[in-house]
Amino acid sequence: MFNNFASFIPYLVLLSHILLLVLFFALLSRNSWGKSIAGFLGRQALWFGFLVAVVAVLGSLFYSEVIGFEPCVLCWWQRIFLYPMLIIFSMALWKKNDSAFLYVLPLAVLGGLIAAYQSYILLGGVSLLPCTALEGDCSKIYVMAFGYITIPMMSLTISLYTLLLAWADRIYRNENSNA
Repeated sequence: MFNNFASFIPYLVLLSHILLLVLFFALLSRNSWGKSIAGFLGRQALWFGFLVAVVAVLGSLFYSEVIGFEPCVLCWWQRIFLYPMLIIFSMALWKKNDSAFLYVLPLAVLGGLIAAYQSYILLGGVSLLPCTALEGDCSKIYVMAFGYITIPMMSLTISLYTLLLAWADRIYRNENSNA
């Protein structure tokens, strides 16, 4: 049963990539067709950030603890930057603090850089680190779908969503502080 769900996850990631592009272009077009989407995204950015962090943490734990994929060194580093995001978003929602993205942004950038590097290696790039060299732990590909969706790509997706939400939050606050 869990393996069936695990094989369905890349389809959800592909759909999330399409949604990410739509949201990105909605933010770019916030003065025309994307106005209502950008406004809604900005108003609810903290809740969406929390939701993204929950899905990411549950997804990483599902792959390692339920399916049994052993996280490599780079995966652990990505988790080090990911897991605090859930705590920060949770505390921000509980305390009604609007500055969560100030603290989450560096975590998303650093985690995203590691995920981008590992994705680059898994998609055929030249490794700069010994753990991503041929036969290293970080070179194992547990998931490969649609020619590009791997676990590090899923992690990169989480970072990109977090960055997009931080951008939407900033736009919303700037536009509503001037009104």
